[in-house]
Amino acid sequence: MTELDAITGARDRPADDRMTSRHRLILSLLLGAQFMLAVDFSVLNIAVPTIGSELGFGLSNLQWIVTGFMLPAAGFTLLFGRVADLFGRRNLFLVGILVLGVTSLVGGLAQSPSMLLAGRIGQGLATALATPAAMSLLTTSFPEGPLRRRALGLNGTLLTGGFALGSVLGGVLTELLSWRWAFLINLPVVVLILALGSRVLSDTSVRTRSRLDVPGAVTVTGALLSLVYGISATEQSGWGDPAVIGCLVLAVVLMVAFWFIELRSSNPLAPVSVLKRPTVRWGNCAGLFVISMPSAVVFQMTLYLQDVLGYKPLTAGLAFGGSSIAAIVGGLLAPRVIGAIGSKRTLVTALTVQGLGILALLTVDEGDAGIYLVLTAVAVAFFGHAMGLVSYTVIATSSLPDEEQGLATGLSTMSQQIALTLGTPVLAAVAAFGTHTANGVAATIGDTLDGMHRAVLAAALASLVIAALVAAFFRPEAAARTK
Repeated sequence: MTELDAITGARDRPADDRMTSRHRLILSLLLGAQFMLAVDFSVLNIAVPTIGSELGFGLSNLQWIVTGFMLPAAGFTLLFGRVADLFGRRNLFLVGILVLGVTSLVGGLAQSPSMLLAGRIGQGLATALATPAAMSLLTTSFPEGPLRRRALGLNGTLLTGGFALGSVLGGVLTELLSWRWAFLINLPVVVLILALGSRVLSDTSVRTRSRLDVPGAVTVTGALLSLVYGISATEQSGWGDPAVIGCLVLAVVLMVAFWFIELRSSNPLAPVSVLKRPTVRWGNCAGLFVISMPSAVVFQMTLYLQDVLGYKPLTAGLAFGGSSIAAIVGGLLAPRVIGAIGSKRTLVTALTVQGLGILALLTVDEGDAGIYLVLTAVAVAFFGHAMGLVSYTVIATSSLPDEEQGLATGLSTMSQQIALTLGTPVLAAVAAFGTHTANGVAATIGDTLDGMHRAVLAAALASLVIAALVAAFFRPEAAARTK
């Protein structure tokens, strides 16, 4: 039995990799929603200064345009993933899309900072509602094996493309039309998904009379909110700020409390038996590094292109178009590679390619050739990143029954959101460590480069170390035995 068969039990089912017209329609609908939600994560990044000046945001409050989205998106995703299992995935997905439409309209028509933040927080909440429900609808609509791998491959491709395209699209819309269209562009897509979703999507979740684990929901949501807020605040206050330390300590305390609550709960939000499965544990652990390191490195390289080589923000954003193409190729190839060598080996290979691509950025300097090196190395890293995204999702959602797919996809989505929150401030702290500054800015270009080299080295080593740990300690056979 191959490693992939051990995880998925594929040998126990008839092989059928034919995708019907209904499968294609379901896939198009769910992937369209996932792509839109991924774009929303980054679409306002470049427009933040323009929004701030037009609506009167204080400089210290600009970060809330980004943080306001991330807090509910990461904080509530595990809760809503489990709610989808208990009370219906399709309905929760459609509610999330409806909330996205309403809050996008609020954000697009905003006349004040509070109105815009209400729209942005609502978009984050809609992401927490819709993303795990969409992922569990996808995994339960396609049986484990070739069909699900193809679906997850396309999903990983579009997620990566959406994150990358968001910044570019935001820059184009802001420059040619208005930042408001970064919100309003969602509305026709929302209307289409709502019109088709109730007819096309079928919900296989079994309603139960189980009561929701309220203590577990409160502690894990509080822990995730504290963690994301604490990490986000480091960009403004630094890691030594008492409020940051307090949030991170509270997150640890609440997470420990959540673990003990789940051990004793008769209807746990996240059964410990599921959390301890090798596929869930190793898949999500690897996912943190698959997602966090490339996204944080892109931020560092954006600074490099602007602060060292002198490119304009929009040009710097467009320069990463090649990495989007490489990610699309990696995501499309991933299902075939998984079918040939197994998901574990694919994940290890992907993390290794990602790490080596990032490692090549250690050679960037002040010379004109720097941009070509950045474009090539980041493209290699994103090729590995996309393959890693697909393979870790396959692993993290395998060897679980349909009634726990909402929890599995909620955990996977939570890993993605936390990784996107965690990577940039952690690598920024590594870059700033030991850097000579003047008024908080690197004193010389040489100091800027030294800091970036430290951040790049840390990201590369993190990717390579987790690849080695997965190769050495993840045992798919153990996952099959605990199924």
